[in-house]
Amino acid sequence: MATKKWRRELPLHLMVIPGLILVLIYHYGPMAGITIAFQKFIPAKGFFDSKWIGLENFRYVMSLPDTWQILWNTVYIAVMKIVAGLIVPITVSLLINEMGKALIKRSVQTLIYLPHFLSWVILGGILIDLLSPSQGIVNQFLGYLGIEPIYFLGLDNWFPYTLVISDVWKEFGFSTIVYLAALTSINPTFYEAAIVDGASRWKQTLYITLPGMMPIIILLTTLSLGNVLNAGFDQVFNLYSPQVYKSGDIIDTFVYRIGLVDAQYGVATAVGLFKSVVSFFMITVSYYLAYRLANYRIF
Repeated sequence: MATKKWRRELPLHLMVIPGLILVLIYHYGPMAGITIAFQKFIPAKGFFDSKWIGLENFRYVMSLPDTWQILWNTVYIAVMKIVAGLIVPITVSLLINEMGKALIKRSVQTLIYLPHFLSWVILGGILIDLLSPSQGIVNQFLGYLGIEPIYFLGLDNWFPYTLVISDVWKEFGFSTIVYLAALTSINPTFYEAAIVDGASRWKQTLYITLPGMMPIIILLTTLSLGNVLNAGFDQVFNLYSPQVYKSGDIIDTFVYRIGLVDAQYGVATAVGLFKSVVSFFMITVSYYLAYRLANYRIF
C-alpha cells in the first residue's frame, strides 16, 4: 500500500521541486549573508576577510536619532493598513451580498478587483497625477468646494493616511472575494427561518451573516499580525520623498537607503536581521492564535 501511495503521489512531489529550488536559492541561500550584520563588511574583502565587530552595527543603529521614529512609522502605518484592510472588505462584501442581480454583482466584483493586478510603479504615477496640488483632479474637486489644495504626498500629517487609503483601494477587492466565499458557506435555511420569525435584513446580517463570517475574520486577523513590520516597501518607495521622511520613512526604505545608497552594508543587514527576527516571532504568535481561535493549521 505504501509503495502504491508513493507512486501515486510522485508526480505531485515532482511538481514541487521547481518551487522548492527557487525557495532554496532566493530565500535560504541569502541567509549566509547574515554574517554581514556582525562585520564591517567590505565587498572587496568578502565574508571571510572583513573585520568582525560583533554587535557594533546594532549599537550604531540604535544610536541614530531617526531609528525609533522609523520603527514607529512602520508599526503605525502597518497597523492602520491591517485594520482598514479588514473593515473595508468586510463592509463591501456585505453590501455586494445584498445585491439582487447577479450580473451587477459580478461586474462590481471585477471592477474592485482590477487594481490588485497593477504594480505600485504604475499606481504611483497615477496617484502622483491625481493628487497633484496644482493640476490633480482631487484638488480641483476640493477647489470647487472652496477648500485649499492639499499636498497629500508632501505633508507629514497627510502622507501616512494617503498610504493607507491608496493601499486599501488597491487591495480590498482581493480580500472581498475571500469574504464573499465565506458567505456562500452559510446555510440558507438560517435566513429562511429568520424571515419567518420577522427578522429584518439588518437583524439577519447582525445575527446570521456576521457570525457565519467570524471564523474567516478571526483567521485573517490573526494571520495579519505577522505583517506588523511590513508597511509596504513598493508603495512607500514609489510615493515618498525627503519631505515626508519624518512620517513616511519605514524600515524597508531605510534599509534601502543606508545599504544600497550609502553602502553601509553591515548596518543595513543589522536592521534587516532585527526586522526578520521580530517578524518571525509575530508570525509564530499569529499562527498559534489562528490555531487556537480558528482551528487553522498549515499541516
